[in-house]
Amino acid sequence: MNPFTNRSKMMSLMNEDLARAQMSARLGEAHSLRRGHQLTMARRLSRRAERAALEARLALARSL
Repeated sequence: MNPFTNRSKMMSLMNEDLARAQMSARLGEAHSLRRGHQLTMARRLSRRAERAALEARLALARSL
């Protein structure tokens, strides 16, 4: 095997490693964004539930 073929193979492997690292980083970013979105939705639903409970308490207090 001549040195140019070996160098070419090494460059190919380096490019594969770089692509693998970039894909891993993108997957990590996607998971992070998804977690953030889920947290936002949970907070929104929690506020909505608290508001509904408050309205129910007020309605009960008015009816007494």
